[in-house]
Amino acid sequence: MGILAGKRILVTGVLTDASIAFHVARVAQQEGAEVVLTGFGRMSLVRRMAARLPRPAPVLALDVTDTGHLGSLAERVGDHVDGLDGVLHAIAFAPQSALGGNFLHTPWPDVATTLHVSTYSLKALTTACLPLMGPGASVVGLDYDASRAWPGYDWMGVAKAGLESCARYLARDLGPHGIRVNLVAAGPLKTVAARSVPGFEAASWDEAAPLGWRADDMDPTARACAALMSDWFPATTGEIVHVDGGVHATGA
Repeated sequence: MGILAGKRILVTGVLTDASIAFHVARVAQQEGAEVVLTGFGRMSLVRRMAARLPRPAPVLALDVTDTGHLGSLAERVGDHVDGLDGVLHAIAFAPQSALGGNFLHTPWPDVATTLHVSTYSLKALTTACLPLMGPGASVVGLDYDASRAWPGYDWMGVAKAGLESCARYLARDLGPHGIRVNLVAAGPLKTVAARSVPGFEAASWDEAAPLGWRADDMDPTARACAALMSDWFPATTGEIVHVDGGVHATGA
């Protein structure tokens, strides 16, 4: 019996098997969960990734900026599972003008897109899923330490700071319903999203991390997400769990 046995989990943001979301879905299935995936854009690729999981998973299209997609999400998920015990928010996007050292010159429309997709979508996704969620359910979002101004991260860093605040407010408002909201702040991982950030470099992280760090190993992050969606953290909400080898704690 895995820690997610009998759980029904919605995993967003799967694109390739080099995405954190794919590995969360894999670990969730290995721990006994029934998984439904969502993707955006290249849906044929997402379906191919779904077929690579330990068990094939249904795939739904979801554009978190589309009110129609959000409004029909609960019904579409309900075609595959009769409720949700966990939701993974693994959605972020910034136009290139919002990254790479252009912070002072990024136009508002591109900033707005970054915040809409990367920050507000946590609230939008969560409320879209609420009809399927009950006491004991868990929402987990993917974060990147927003306490510092990282080179090249620019407006995505601002969006992540907003994501952290959004998660706290959701935890406050959904706590009375018995629903937990937490974030996992991973160290730099070699994902498709990371490669789109100019100047992304993970090599020095291993030297700084007390536990060491492997940028090609998604498993620790995926396990943390699975644990937070399990019943093993029943009184934890509004938290940021760092999975970064300890860099956040050392000042390195």
